[in-house]
Amino acid sequence: WSVKYTAESICALKGSTVELSCSYTFPSGTVTSAFWFAKYDTDKNPVNLRDDPNYTGRVTYRNDTKNNHILNITDLRESDSTFYWFRFTTNLTRGKFTGEPGVSLSVTGLQVAVTPDARPQKTLTCGTTCALPDNPTYIWYKNGHPVKEDRLPAFSVSSGAEDCYACVVKGYEQIRSTVAYGPKNMSVSVSTGVIVEGSSVTLTCSSDANPPVDKYTWYKKTVTSPKASGQSYSITNITSEDSGEYYCEAENGIGSKKSTALMINFERKHISAMTVTLITSVGLVVLLLSFGFVCFWKKASRSSSPMADAGQGGSMYLNVPRKAVPPATARRADTADGGQVGLFETEDRCDN
Repeated sequence: WSVKYTAESICALKGSTVELSCSYTFPSGTVTSAFWFAKYDTDKNPVNLRDDPNYTGRVTYRNDTKNNHILNITDLRESDSTFYWFRFTTNLTRGKFTGEPGVSLSVTGLQVAVTPDARPQKTLTCGTTCALPDNPTYIWYKNGHPVKEDRLPAFSVSSGAEDCYACVVKGYEQIRSTVAYGPKNMSVSVSTGVIVEGSSVTLTCSSDANPPVDKYTWYKKTVTSPKASGQSYSITNITSEDSGEYYCEAENGIGSKKSTALMINFERKHISAMTVTLITSVGLVVLLLSFGFVCFWKKASRSSSPMADAGQGGSMYLNVPRKAVPPATARRADTADGGQVGLFETEDRCDN
């Protein structure tokens, strides 16, 4: 019993068709089934690729009288990257055999990598995650037009920020790489709508680029040196000196681009009408309470009829409210010890 695979490791392009093949031998009997599989079911039985829903409509088998078996998988996906095994069964008891170690299939797309050289030169590389067979030829496109054909995957260019690049493998022109381009669709957003003096604000720079932007720089018009670096720029404790137009510059391996400027204005702090009303109301309440307390204190002190100690045979004088002293009342009165008390009329100014 044996299975011999033509290749044990294969690299293929995403979207293309791949062929896996093997030859097999057995001592006697007749082959009753032969198939390829990539996984087992819950009962640990191999799942025929034809019955695997992940491969529906994409798998075909070919067999010949020389005990060769070929598997074709079309419209390859990156999820097809795995190990594949061939298994056959004969009419003999225990006549089942699976060939080891199987075939390792790697499915790759094409990616354009950018390596900066001395400005403005850069090297573009048509990259894959595995080594394609047969030393393929690469075709480079600039802004949608073919510009170079070479067996080397590298391409040295001097590009502007508006240029874009892509590559293909000759014979598979329908399978194009991702497009590499400089930053575009630049915009600047602000974290808040109303900016008040003393508050903080954050500006954020956005762009579309491939490869992604690796450097952001912030500028303020009328200021020559950069204000900050990074995708976001925060201004704290804003003053009048921070007013002005701000813009960002985004840069990747292909080129760089500046955004349109965003005007930053701020409002000075002011007391709202509600706050003024509240402060005025509190002040009036305090004033009224103070005036009432003073009046109450005066009234209480005058109605208590204070007197001085006259001593033996002396005189003492009382302040008596005017309406408390009848007109006919004597102006003096004798005390028990022969002294005199003088009565004086006063006006009660808080009792009206």
